[in-house]
Amino acid sequence: MRKRVKPDWERLYEIAAAQDGYFSTRQAADAGYSRPLLCHHVRAGRLRNIRYGIYRLAQFPSGDHEDLVVVWLWSDRQGVFGYETALALHNLSDALPARVHLILPLAWKTRRFRFPRGVMAHYDDVPLSERTWFGAVPVTSPARTVNDCAAAHVSPELVGQAIRQGITRGLFDAETIAAAKSSSHAGNKKEKRD
Repeated sequence: MRKRVKPDWERLYEIAAAQDGYFSTRQAADAGYSRPLLCHHVRAGRLRNIRYGIYRLAQFPSGDHEDLVVVWLWSDRQGVFGYETALALHNLSDALPARVHLILPLAWKTRRFRFPRGVMAHYDDVPLSERTWFGAVPVTSPARTVNDCAAAHVSPELVGQAIRQGITRGLFDAETIAAAKSSSHAGNKKEKRD
Protein backbone atom coordinates (compact mmCIF):
# COMPACT_ATOMS: atom_id res chain seq x y z
CA MET A 1 0.00 0.00 0.00
CA ARG A 2 1.24 3.45 -0.94
CA LYS A 3 2.08 5.80 1.92
CA ARG A 4 -0.20 8.82 1.99
CA VAL A 5 1.69 12.04 1.33
CA LYS A 6 0.54 15.37 2.75
CA PRO A 7 -0.27 17.87 -0.06
CA ASP A 8 2.78 20.03 -0.72
CA TRP A 9 2.00 23.04 -2.93
CA GLU A 10 5.67 24.06 -3.19
CA ARG A 11 6.65 20.63 -4.47
CA LEU A 12 3.78 20.64 -7.00
CA TYR A 13 4.78 24.14 -8.11
CA GLU A 14 8.43 23.05 -8.58
CA ILE A 15 7.35 20.12 -10.74
CA ALA A 16 5.03 22.31 -12.82
CA ALA A 17 7.51 25.19 -13.14
CA ALA A 18 10.03 22.87 -14.80
CA GLN A 19 7.34 21.89 -17.34
CA ASP A 20 5.95 25.30 -18.40
CA GLY A 21 3.32 25.16 -15.63
CA TYR A 22 1.97 21.68 -16.50
CA PHE A 23 1.92 18.44 -14.54
CA SER A 24 0.29 15.02 -14.66
CA THR A 25 -1.99 13.42 -12.10
CA ARG A 26 0.83 10.97 -11.30
CA GLN A 27 3.19 13.86 -10.54
CA ALA A 28 0.46 15.53 -8.48
CA ALA A 29 0.01 12.32 -6.47
CA ASP A 30 3.75 12.34 -5.74
CA ALA A 31 3.24 15.82 -4.26
CA GLY A 32 0.26 14.61 -2.18
CA TYR A 33 -2.62 15.72 -4.46
CA SER A 34 -5.43 13.25 -5.09
CA ARG A 35 -7.82 13.58 -8.03
CA PRO A 36 -10.60 14.98 -5.81
CA LEU A 37 -8.18 17.56 -4.39
CA LEU A 38 -7.12 18.52 -7.93
CA CYS A 39 -10.80 18.95 -8.86
CA HIS A 40 -11.24 21.19 -5.82
CA HIS A 41 -8.36 23.40 -6.99
CA VAL A 42 -9.79 23.49 -10.52
CA ARG A 43 -13.14 24.72 -9.14
CA ALA A 44 -11.29 27.29 -7.00
CA GLY A 45 -9.48 28.58 -10.11
CA ARG A 46 -5.93 27.68 -9.02
CA LEU A 47 -5.54 24.91 -11.61
CA ARG A 48 -6.86 24.22 -15.10
CA ASN A 49 -7.68 20.75 -16.37
CA ILE A 50 -6.09 20.65 -19.84
CA ARG A 51 -6.93 17.09 -20.87
CA TYR A 52 -7.48 13.84 -19.05
CA GLY A 53 -4.66 13.43 -16.52
CA ILE A 54 -2.94 16.75 -17.31
CA TYR A 55 -3.29 20.00 -15.38
CA ARG A 56 -1.79 23.48 -15.48
CA LEU A 57 -1.18 26.12 -12.84
CA ALA A 58 -3.75 28.78 -13.71
CA GLN A 59 -1.52 31.82 -13.15
CA PHE A 60 1.67 30.41 -14.67
CA PRO A 61 3.13 32.46 -17.58
CA SER A 62 2.71 31.00 -21.06
CA GLY A 63 5.64 29.17 -22.66
CA ASP A 64 6.69 28.99 -26.31
CA HIS A 65 6.12 25.26 -26.76
CA GLU A 66 3.37 24.40 -24.29
CA ASP A 67 1.70 22.15 -26.85
CA LEU A 68 4.76 19.90 -26.80
CA VAL A 69 4.79 19.75 -23.00
CA VAL A 70 1.18 18.54 -23.02
CA VAL A 71 1.99 15.84 -25.60
CA TRP A 72 5.07 14.78 -23.62
CA LEU A 73 3.06 14.50 -20.40
CA TRP A 74 0.40 12.55 -22.31
CA SER A 75 3.18 10.05 -23.19
CA ASP A 76 3.86 9.68 -19.46
CA ARG A 77 7.18 11.49 -20.07
CA GLN A 78 8.41 8.55 -22.16
CA GLY A 79 8.23 10.16 -25.61
CA VAL A 80 11.04 12.00 -27.39
CA PHE A 81 10.33 14.56 -30.10
CA GLY A 82 12.04 13.76 -33.37
CA TYR A 83 11.99 13.94 -37.16
CA GLU A 84 10.63 17.21 -38.60
CA THR A 85 9.59 18.41 -35.13
CA ALA A 86 13.18 18.08 -33.95
CA LEU A 87 14.46 19.79 -37.12
CA ALA A 88 12.26 22.78 -36.28
CA LEU A 89 13.25 22.81 -32.59
CA HIS A 90 16.96 22.66 -33.46
CA ASN A 91 16.34 25.34 -36.08
CA LEU A 92 17.87 23.11 -38.73
CA SER A 93 16.40 23.80 -42.18
CA ASP A 94 13.13 25.51 -43.00
CA ALA A 95 11.05 22.59 -41.74
CA LEU A 96 7.51 23.54 -40.74
CA PRO A 97 5.96 20.23 -39.68
CA ALA A 98 2.22 19.88 -40.07
CA ARG A 99 2.20 17.29 -37.28
CA VAL A 100 4.11 16.75 -34.06
CA HIS A 101 6.48 13.78 -34.44
CA LEU A 102 6.84 11.82 -31.20
CA ILE A 103 9.06 8.76 -30.79
CA LEU A 104 7.63 6.31 -28.26
CA PRO A 105 9.41 3.25 -26.81
CA LEU A 106 9.35 0.12 -29.02
CA ALA A 107 7.49 -1.78 -26.29
CA TRP A 108 4.56 0.60 -26.79
CA LYS A 109 4.06 -0.42 -30.43
CA THR A 110 1.43 -3.02 -29.49
CA ARG A 111 -0.50 -0.69 -27.19
CA ARG A 112 -3.73 0.88 -28.32
CA PHE A 113 -3.82 4.64 -27.86
CA ARG A 114 -6.01 7.55 -28.63
CA PHE A 115 -3.35 9.96 -29.79
CA PRO A 116 -3.71 13.68 -29.28
CA ARG A 117 -4.80 15.44 -32.45
CA GLY A 118 -1.93 16.29 -34.76
CA VAL A 119 0.53 13.77 -33.29
CA MET A 120 2.35 11.26 -35.48
CA ALA A 121 3.88 8.37 -33.56
CA HIS A 122 7.15 6.65 -34.36
CA TYR A 123 8.52 3.74 -32.32
CA ASP A 124 12.12 3.28 -31.28
CA ASP A 125 14.19 3.14 -28.11
CA VAL A 126 16.13 6.40 -28.18
CA PRO A 127 19.27 6.09 -26.02
CA LEU A 128 20.16 8.92 -23.66
CA SER A 129 23.24 9.64 -25.78
CA GLU A 130 20.95 10.56 -28.69
CA ARG A 131 18.70 12.89 -26.68
CA THR A 132 18.93 16.48 -25.66
CA TRP A 133 16.49 18.90 -24.04
CA PHE A 134 14.66 21.76 -25.64
CA GLY A 135 13.21 23.69 -22.73
CA ALA A 136 10.98 21.30 -20.81
CA VAL A 137 10.88 18.49 -23.38
CA PRO A 138 13.32 15.85 -24.70
CA VAL A 139 14.25 15.92 -28.37
CA THR A 140 16.52 13.77 -30.48
CA SER A 141 20.07 15.09 -30.86
CA PRO A 142 20.81 17.07 -34.03
CA ALA A 143 22.76 14.17 -35.61
CA ARG A 144 20.07 11.60 -34.73
CA THR A 145 17.42 13.97 -36.08
CA VAL A 146 19.13 14.39 -39.45
CA ASN A 147 19.80 10.66 -39.77
CA ASP A 148 16.18 9.79 -38.87
CA CYS A 149 14.81 12.32 -41.36
CA ALA A 150 16.99 10.95 -44.15
CA ALA A 151 15.97 7.36 -43.35
CA ALA A 152 12.29 8.40 -43.33
CA HIS A 153 12.69 10.02 -46.76
CA VAL A 154 11.96 13.55 -45.59
CA SER A 155 12.47 16.03 -48.42
CA PRO A 156 16.11 15.81 -49.60
CA GLU A 157 16.21 19.63 -49.74
CA LEU A 158 15.34 19.88 -46.04
CA VAL A 159 17.79 17.14 -45.09
CA GLY A 160 20.55 18.76 -47.17
CA GLN A 161 19.84 22.16 -45.64
CA ALA A 162 19.87 20.63 -42.13
CA ILE A 163 23.21 18.93 -42.87
CA ARG A 164 24.83 22.15 -44.07
CA GLN A 165 23.47 24.21 -41.16
CA GLY A 166 24.39 21.57 -38.57
CA ILE A 167 27.97 21.25 -39.81
CA THR A 168 28.36 25.05 -40.06
CA ARG A 169 27.06 25.50 -36.51
CA GLY A 170 29.27 22.68 -35.17
CA LEU A 171 26.32 20.53 -34.04
CA PHE A 172 27.78 17.44 -35.70
CA ASP A 173 30.46 16.46 -38.20
CA ALA A 174 30.11 14.83 -41.60
CA GLU A 175 31.08 11.43 -40.19
CA THR A 176 28.19 11.26 -37.70
CA ILE A 177 25.65 11.95 -40.43
CA ALA A 178 27.30 10.01 -43.27
CA ALA A 179 24.18 7.90 -43.96
CA ALA A 180 22.00 10.99 -44.10
CA LYS A 181 24.50 12.76 -46.33
CA SER A 182 24.60 9.95 -48.88
CA SER A 183 20.80 9.65 -48.78
CA SER A 184 20.42 13.39 -49.29
CA HIS A 185 22.78 13.35 -52.29
CA ALA A 186 20.97 10.35 -53.81
CA GLY A 187 17.63 12.11 -53.40
CA ASN A 188 18.94 15.29 -55.04
CA LYS A 189 20.30 13.31 -58.02
CA LYS A 190 17.03 11.42 -58.42
CA GLU A 191 14.97 14.62 -58.39
CA LYS A 192 17.27 16.26 -60.95
CA ARG A 193 16.72 13.31 -63.33
CA ASP A 194 12.92 13.46 -62.99
